[in-house]
Amino acid sequence: MNMDRTATAFDTLAASRNLESAGMDRSHAEAVATELANAARAERESLATKADLAALENRILKIAFGVVAAQTALTVGLLKLIG
Repeated sequence: MNMDRTATAFDTLAASRNLESAGMDRSHAEAVATELANAARAERESLATKADLAALENRILKIAFGVVAAQTALTVGLLKLIG
């Protein structure tokens, strides 16, 4: 997959401070914020880009045209056999 994505930053410091202000101790808040950032990064990396979708579309079109060509050749061949 193409990795030229615009990344949206996850503010681990702000998340950690919010968790801490909600009553979580600092070490746990920092660990949770870090894991949330890792999960967000992994999710971004698994998304398809426009380039990925364009490449997939090209592959699908090639296959579709190949199927149409094969069906046409089969039909012509069968018509020659019958007629």
